[in-house]
Amino acid sequence: MTRMTAPVNVVDIDAFLSFTIALVLLVLGKIVTMLIEPLRRYSIHEAVIGGLLCAALVALAYFGFGQQIRFELTARDFLLLMFFAGIGLKSDIRSLLQGGRPLIMLLALASVFILLQNGMAMAMAKAFGLDPRAGLMVGSISLTGGVGTTLAWAPHFERDFGIGNAMELGLAGNTLGLIAACVIGGPMAAWLMRRHAVEPSTDTRLDIGTTHDEDDAPLDYFGILWALLILNTTIMLGIGLHGMIDTLGLKLPTFVGCLFAGILVRNVLPHIVGRTLLRLWPGIRHGFALISDLSLGLFLIMALMGLQLWQLAGSFGFIITVLTLQIALTIGYTLLLVFRLMGRDYEAVVMAAGFGGITLGSTATAIANMTAVTQQYGAAHRAFVILPLVCGFFIDIVNALVIALLIR
Repeated sequence: MTRMTAPVNVVDIDAFLSFTIALVLLVLGKIVTMLIEPLRRYSIHEAVIGGLLCAALVALAYFGFGQQIRFELTARDFLLLMFFAGIGLKSDIRSLLQGGRPLIMLLALASVFILLQNGMAMAMAKAFGLDPRAGLMVGSISLTGGVGTTLAWAPHFERDFGIGNAMELGLAGNTLGLIAACVIGGPMAAWLMRRHAVEPSTDTRLDIGTTHDEDDAPLDYFGILWALLILNTTIMLGIGLHGMIDTLGLKLPTFVGCLFAGILVRNVLPHIVGRTLLRLWPGIRHGFALISDLSLGLFLIMALMGLQLWQLAGSFGFIITVLTLQIALTIGYTLLLVFRLMGRDYEAVVMAAGFGGITLGSTATAIANMTAVTQQYGAAHRAFVILPLVCGFFIDIVNALVIALLIR
């Protein structure tokens, strides 16, 4: 792959304006989703609409006018922490204990998929006359692992194996995978619901957001105020937990600590607070849901705003071929195996919608897909705890072991 020369001019947009643009894009995406019924029918998240529009305009400015637009996305990481703190704060430990078997099954399915994903990518790299190990950069490194794993492994591939375009391959794979993961989850869920006559959930108490047809949300001043206070406290506790885990030598994303902190607070706080706060708890839970929904939407918007589509220009044929096969593999594996082995019920449909986020995009895209499905068909509480734990904790360990084995 040939490295592209820099554009004529670089335009840096500061953090405040970048955040404001993200708000505008999220509002635009919500309006478009409300107006276009097929987007709701196939559970396309509103953040995807605005985020992809921004990514396309940024690419147009680069290719058409020689302008590289760079957004300062400092708020993005905090939004992710707030989102996962909210997930934890809505997680009843009794439901988690009931979800032990599905968690193990989903991890096993994702682990097997990593092997298939890398096997195909390495075979295609060899077919294109490349070092088979280069295929790993468009396999589980960039797709299951995401940007962080790509940035960690690319220098090793360049230095030790002489794969000079490893970084570009990985970033291009992650870019296309992220886009694909955003758009395939909802249609897969809609197809499974129709094909297997799966009944929607009757539970409208969503983990994230509100249903599309909900007009009068039970929100008030104290519900939002208490929700913000508890969320911020949970994030501080989660960051502290992350630091303790880090001292043990276990490298995990910070959001995992916030998820665990939220579960801890949710299951301990009701036993130690007064009756007044307990009476307000239903409104607080709704506050968690809406704040988490906004945090997820804005995070996903900002992630898509940061995409640099011009990185796909080199080795276009190889990248497009491999990613097309990876997407097809994900869809087939999800429809034929994931849905069936996860129970063939509504919870299985929601986890199937999120599976593309595990294998092609990120935890955020997985949750965004599941959020869009539950806004259409009703709540799926266990899915919103099981899938983040698999994405953010277990699968990174499995992925690292598989990569280390394959590059020997």
